[in-house]
Amino acid sequence: MTLSQRKDLILVVDDSVDSLSMIHHALEQAGLTALVAMEGAQAISIAEKMIPDLILMDAVMPTLDGFETCRRLKLHPELATVPIIFMTGLTDAEDVVRGLEAGGVDYVTKPVRPKELVARIRVHLSNARLALSAHTALDRLGQASFSTDAKGEWLWGTPQAEQWISITEEKRASPRKDLATQIQCWLARVPQSGDQLALNLPCTALRLRYLGEFTTDEHLFRLLHQDEDSEGLLLQNQLRLTRRESQVLLWIAQGKTNREIGQILELSPRTVNKHLEQVFRKLGVENRTSAAAMAFQCLTRT
Repeated sequence: MTLSQRKDLILVVDDSVDSLSMIHHALEQAGLTALVAMEGAQAISIAEKMIPDLILMDAVMPTLDGFETCRRLKLHPELATVPIIFMTGLTDAEDVVRGLEAGGVDYVTKPVRPKELVARIRVHLSNARLALSAHTALDRLGQASFSTDAKGEWLWGTPQAEQWISITEEKRASPRKDLATQIQCWLARVPQSGDQLALNLPCTALRLRYLGEFTTDEHLFRLLHQDEDSEGLLLQNQLRLTRRESQVLLWIAQGKTNREIGQILELSPRTVNKHLEQVFRKLGVENRTSAAAMAFQCLTRT
């Protein structure tokens, strides 16, 4: 069976035999494959062996409740992006919030309505596939990219981003915690797409570029080396620009004004304009839009 033919795999976690039976039947009728677990530790063990496409999690279970099970699942890199829907008979808003804060994407109340449950599952499966496609595209481009929530908590990262951040973890530092604090403060200042931040992390010199809000409460970033502006070097080499001209062009491509570029590069707007005039002449263009288009073409064809 090919990947496109494989049925979506749903892990159902509930300590009620009757509830498991009903949900299992509803999922099978909808063309979904169901795995079942009756407690949290068992669910983690199953998920580690057969990574599900989505998890339905009972909130209240003995020994290891759904909230803690969810948190532990999210610690596994291969399971961190698997959407988890909580099933609960609890009506208190605080319990709903607990589920979402633990890493859940949605919740349904018991008794579960099969048609509503299947509809919600399909929505979150679709969203997860779209996110996976975006992540895969960034992986193939070799981008050191990652996303966080509004608190700066790491949600996912490309292999290159994981590698760069893990460098300091070998020295028993806490780079992700430090990174989260810096990102949370930065997001509070409402950065615009393209804005950059020098990171204060041990044992490495990185800066951060904000790429925007990827989905609701998911912010996308790209890591860059402080001492190696690969994009600037690429423009410099391929378009035969000076270092300053390539820096100016890079910021032009990100929609910055001469004044903003001057503040970033610590140049006067007049000096920025002189560099820009040389960029226009070397590229054979007459305006910022055409120069930016050439920059994008250069950066995206590599």
